[in-house]
Amino acid sequence: MQNQELLQQGLTSEQAKRLQEKFGKNELTHEKKQSFIVKIFHIIFEPMFLLLIIAAIIYFILGEPIDAAIMLVFVIGIISIEIIQELKTDKTLNALKELSAPHIKVIRNGKEVIIASKDLVPEDIMIITEGVKIPADGEIIKCNDLCIDESSLTGESEGVWKVETENYEQTNDYWRKDYCYSGTLVIQGSAYIRVSKIGLETEYGKISANVAEAPKNPTPLQKQIDIIVKICATFAGILFFFVALVTYFNIPDHEFKERIIESILSGIALAMATIPEEFPVILTVFLSMGAWRLAKKQSLIRNLPSVETLGAVSVLCVDKTGTITKNEMTVQEIWSINENEDNLIKIMGMACETEVYDPMEKAMLKYCEKTELFNGDLIKEYPFTNELKMMGHVWEKQEEIIIASKGAPEGILSICNLEEQEKVLIENKRDEMSNQGIRVIAVGMTKVNNKSEIPEKLTDCKLTFCGLVGLIDPPREKIKEDIRTCNEAGVRVVMITGDNGITARAIAKKIGIKDCNNIITGEELNNMNDEELKECIKNVNVFSRVIPEHKMRIVKAFKENGEIVAMTGDGVNDAPALKYADIGIAMGKRGSEVSREAADLILLDDNFSIIVDTIKDGRRIYDNIRKAIGYVLAVHIPIAFASLLAPLLNISPNSLLFLPLHVVLLELFIDPTCSIVLERQPSESDIMSRTPRDPKENILNKETFIKSIIQGLVIFSISFSIYFLILNQNPDKDTLARTMGISIIVLSNLFLVHVNSSEIDSIIYSTKQLIKDKVMLVTSFMTILIMVLLIYTPINNFIKFTELSLNQLAIVIISSVIGVFWYEFVKLFKRIRISKIKVNMNMHEGKEG
Repeated sequence: MQNQELLQQGLTSEQAKRLQEKFGKNELTHEKKQSFIVKIFHIIFEPMFLLLIIAAIIYFILGEPIDAAIMLVFVIGIISIEIIQELKTDKTLNALKELSAPHIKVIRNGKEVIIASKDLVPEDIMIITEGVKIPADGEIIKCNDLCIDESSLTGESEGVWKVETENYEQTNDYWRKDYCYSGTLVIQGSAYIRVSKIGLETEYGKISANVAEAPKNPTPLQKQIDIIVKICATFAGILFFFVALVTYFNIPDHEFKERIIESILSGIALAMATIPEEFPVILTVFLSMGAWRLAKKQSLIRNLPSVETLGAVSVLCVDKTGTITKNEMTVQEIWSINENEDNLIKIMGMACETEVYDPMEKAMLKYCEKTELFNGDLIKEYPFTNELKMMGHVWEKQEEIIIASKGAPEGILSICNLEEQEKVLIENKRDEMSNQGIRVIAVGMTKVNNKSEIPEKLTDCKLTFCGLVGLIDPPREKIKEDIRTCNEAGVRVVMITGDNGITARAIAKKIGIKDCNNIITGEELNNMNDEELKECIKNVNVFSRVIPEHKMRIVKAFKENGEIVAMTGDGVNDAPALKYADIGIAMGKRGSEVSREAADLILLDDNFSIIVDTIKDGRRIYDNIRKAIGYVLAVHIPIAFASLLAPLLNISPNSLLFLPLHVVLLELFIDPTCSIVLERQPSESDIMSRTPRDPKENILNKETFIKSIIQGLVIFSISFSIYFLILNQNPDKDTLARTMGISIIVLSNLFLVHVNSSEIDSIIYSTKQLIKDKVMLVTSFMTILIMVLLIYTPINNFIKFTELSLNQLAIVIISSVIGVFWYEFVKLFKRIRISKIKVNMNMHEGKEG
């Protein structure tokens, strides 16, 4: 296939499909998927399920196959819940992986389309531009000022200028200049590349094949969970032997074999109650589902543990353009020195490019009639340079030769014929416009008699000053409200911009950034050492005239001051700062491939509001993980204490409140509550009124631990007291005692979720949220329905329950309400205390005002 035809048509979908079948995916490693059977074995060999299976075997040995069968049915039920949840989590993570996969523009079926990089095949025509990380090896068919950083392969830091294959002279060099390599970075220009090698066949693939994969280290949160589980498992092992020993000596009238087996069953019941096997499940499910919910809100998490870190962000460093502002330049004001605005507008347009890409030029041309501007002949251009910060065009129109120029006021003024008084007037007007956050462009012009008089350089011209054009990239509509939300949440918003200090200050003041009068410029940054910078940034929230290289220093200084930093970026040079920040945020629309790859979070819509919503959701997810862990701890306490206390009170093993069968039964209620209801809990009303949490604090902090212990002990006291009272009055009514005791615990667990849904808001708030969420409503309804079926159908004979009268049912409901709803009074006192603090703060602020 000829190059020209390839450039126009590319491959067809059918050709691409055949080539992919032949060469496979463009991947360096093929992920090994765990088989369904392996997943089941992985779950079965968890300590909890091993204990369940041992208990079922013991029931078979005792000659009670029905109890053993019911136990196994429950085991299968819980394993099914675990597997379904794990498959759901895998599906979620795979979907997120697809969303965050690198993409590349190619020509397929005669059109430019964007595909996942892994779907590239040999003979594909890929289009690369500045900031793209090249995903495959290939020949350069066509290029424009193409420079590539190949240091990842060659170790040479200097960029390599590339040429088209047809213009390349073969040499003995291994690395070709008419060829692009996978893993390298486009730092300038653009090109059409015909793919020749993909995956492990590329030069990058050959190297990576010899590199062992780095081990996946657990996150701090995973380590905390592992420690809690290990402590509980150790505690469970000690209690297992203790309870088994006590039970053995409490039943001397039984045969030796029965004493041993019943002792083991009692120990197993307690050990099962003590091991919080839900903890690892909570962490995985909540983080993955949280990331999926964020993705639906246009915020894509690339690094799963970052979901938890989001809630601790204390400093948010953001670009001005496109994040705080709309990234849509508009002409705000026109000022002509000689009050000839028509001429100013005409010259401004003539100084613009005829093919417009620059946002400011687009705004200028939109302001004037483009068709009237370019009806002459463009005979010379003075290109824009960073040194001069101005540009110009020479037009021949109606036998006139006009030089039209525009640029930074200081540049244009330096080549204009002006009186001192006029300079002062122009500079005052420039400062007045700049102080309003307006970007000021100066416009000048001159005429020459013939082409031979056209100066070689723009700086050789002597212009007549026409006037000033004020452009502004207006702030987004909701930005002021979002900044206020961040301020209330204790998140410092730091604006970093390449604009001058006056413009930066004006925008910062307009949108409500605190301490915006203190500004550090890029030049001042260069003159500061790291210690000075650390001290200065304590009271500075605006950085102006900053280049990407400065961002790394700013992030580092904030981190060394103990802050948790989120950083936005879109350019290639932003990648180190994004990587170094606690949360790197890349812009999905205008961001380069490299910045997106370096980031933890990608905004699919480059909007500041999404960042604020993401921080809020990060706090919600962390809150819900903590609530779930507290809930699991609280619901395990009644089971553990009942299993521990029964042998000490010399209760017969057959009359225990919890046999292993009933512990499994409770797990059927606990697992869905953890993985479905608590994960979906909405944000608390005060979530963005709190200061950021300390990232070093334990997920199970002192307050949550004490609250869970007290709640668990209260539920235990009430349920066990009623159970023990009935059993003490009539030992033959052990099934009634058990039914009432366990019913109180199940109903209390249901109430516990809604009471603990907020540390501040009342149960009424929780109920409103429950009504809105159908999943939570169905889960709560199913909990009640299953308990009714277990008590009032023939199933009760198999699980050693009995029917309850209306009076007994009323006692269960009232006991459950008392056992849980006392915490509503604690929350009431908290609300009163917070209200008093707010009143005092308002009074204090009023006096200061």
